[in-house]
Amino acid sequence: MTIWDQVLSALQAAVPAAAPLLYGTLGEVTAERSGVVNLGMEGMMLMGAVVAFAVTQATGNVWLALLAAALIGALMGLIHAFTTISLRINQVVGGLALTMIGTGISGIMGKRFIGMPPRAQLKPV
Repeated sequence: MTIWDQVLSALQAAVPAAAPLLYGTLGEVTAERSGVVNLGMEGMMLMGAVVAFAVTQATGNVWLALLAAALIGALMGLIHAFTTISLRINQVVGGLALTMIGTGISGIMGKRFIGMPPRAQLKPV
């Protein structure tokens, strides 16, 4: 295997893995254009991922897991909005706090699922 084959293989693996990060970036850019600095995006995405995996493991329903992930993301967005608007906390500080909280809670919740195979999978398109 030549070096170019390895580079091509790495690129083929990197593009699908980067899709969730690109969706998060698109949401953050949209928020930035409206004047909101939301540095809690990483924590929100981690919480959504862990909650979606937990719901899938518990129910086997991927669509219910998608709904649960969207709801936890919306809840964390509401927390960010409440702290910055009602409590008048700096947007940067509130966003970084959400990142730390989301990272910590998702790490604690995710320890339970280490090594578990996925219970349900989406069918290929």
